[in-house]
Amino acid sequence: MTVFEIDAAAMDLKTANKEIKKAILQGKDVVVRNADHLDGLGSGIGKGNITIEGDVADYAFALNDGMNAIVRGNAGSFIADGMTRGLVVVEGDAGYGAAEYCYGGIVIIKGNAGDFLGAMNKGALITVTGNAGDDIGTYMVGGEIIVLQDVGDRVANWIIRGEVFIGGGWTSLGHNCKQTGVDYDDAEKISGILKQNDIEDEFDIDVKSLKKLVPIRVRPFY
Repeated sequence: MTVFEIDAAAMDLKTANKEIKKAILQGKDVVVRNADHLDGLGSGIGKGNITIEGDVADYAFALNDGMNAIVRGNAGSFIADGMTRGLVVVEGDAGYGAAEYCYGGIVIIKGNAGDFLGAMNKGALITVTGNAGDDIGTYMVGGEIIVLQDVGDRVANWIIRGEVFIGGGWTSLGHNCKQTGVDYDDAEKISGILKQNDIEDEFDIDVKSLKKLVPIRVRPFY
């Protein structure tokens, strides 16, 4: 596959995204450097393979509908916001609101994540290998969130559907959220997810030690 490299240091967002789209339409993989000033990079493009060398700003790959993206650095707030399909990997940390409002796809953060991770998740698989902040999974209605270390306050606040798996501890659980046991099927599913994404061996995870959080009621507001 031909690789097209973009130095975005002197580009505005419109120019950078135009260059990305052009290269993808030509069947090329894209590598972008010096993009940490561009909010919305790669948003709404929906296909192709893109690698960001270094950090990326807010709203990167929002509305992703099939693109495979790797950030070889840290991500700002709201990465993969509203994603429907595809893969987004952050090799560093991610800021506030990572993977909010996602309908599907896979988001992997190989560092820490901020508050409101996976809020209103509707069907995405979201994995964080480090810690995450407060209010993760708020109003979640589907999908899975896996955090391999600690989380903060109000975990899965007002969760309606979906599952949250935590490897460490939490400060408090949210409304309509309870802890339940990780059964054989859960362990097999999570182990498969982690192996498929090269996480289980890299981070030496004991899947059976995870804590599973689920809704108390499916219709908590009635």
